[in-house]
Amino acid sequence: MKEPVLVIGLGGIGSKLAVQAKDSINSDCLLISNDVKDFSSETPSIHVSTDSVVNPSVQLIRGSTYKVADEIRSKIVGYSTVVMMSNLAGKAGSAIAPVISEMCKELDKGLISFAIMPFKYEKDRIFNSGIALKRVRENSECTIVLDNDSLLESNPDLSPKACYDIANSAIMHVVKSLGSSEMSAETNILTTSKDGQNIEDSLRDSLKMLYENAPPNAIKRSMLYVVGGNNIPVGVLNSISNLTSGILSESNSQIDMISSADESKVVLLSSIQGMTKFDNYDPLGMIPQEDTLDWATPDCSIDFKLDLYQLE
Repeated sequence: MKEPVLVIGLGGIGSKLAVQAKDSINSDCLLISNDVKDFSSETPSIHVSTDSVVNPSVQLIRGSTYKVADEIRSKIVGYSTVVMMSNLAGKAGSAIAPVISEMCKELDKGLISFAIMPFKYEKDRIFNSGIALKRVRENSECTIVLDNDSLLESNPDLSPKACYDIANSAIMHVVKSLGSSEMSAETNILTTSKDGQNIEDSLRDSLKMLYENAPPNAIKRSMLYVVGGNNIPVGVLNSISNLTSGILSESNSQIDMISSADESKVVLLSSIQGMTKFDNYDPLGMIPQEDTLDWATPDCSIDFKLDLYQLE
């Protein structure tokens, strides 16, 4: 990560994460959304206007983002690294993230992307989140994905709000280590567990969540963040270190101690090479990019105001 750094938050959840992240890594911040309620008065923002449309589609929000592309580029151009926070389960995140990632690649900026994926029951959001993630991964130097659905699968007793809180907390732990930890330039799956567990159970749930996203042979490297490490007996730390090395291969696993928290838990960041379950979110995702005609520009809806009469 090269300075200067700009953190960009997209939509509601992305904006909240970006405001927290900028303080952690001492960077500038920019919020982008189609809803002015997502902005804070202290943080620079760009409003993506969809005019009078009350419930705009993902494609309309994306088309409207291109209208303010020059303004966004002018904010990005002065930075070396961009950290993008997006909830791809939301309309704003899945609409705007591909556009921002495309701009960063055109401007040759180092882009680190954080993406939150939807729950399985949010069927109307899965397709758009899948194709948005595919483009974000293509344009980013490093992509970190947290899947709400696998978190809920591992902990079916959790409410959606509790899942959001756990996901946001895990992302912040990784953000705080951006300046000191070396991350893979591939897709990275972020997994964790609920609070209040012992450290072995937390590791078990993190691994379970990981294997719901990708097959074991796709995992190339893992970073184990031990939150509240100063409160954990050394013997327990050695035990989970040996266990992790045995499962993920000793040469490709690393432990990072995060001691600032009172609660002890595990956050696991694993580099994935190959297919993940997110590739199945787009039914046409198996088609190679070189055989795809419309890959260059994301699907978007733009009102050209053409005077066309209806034909009957």
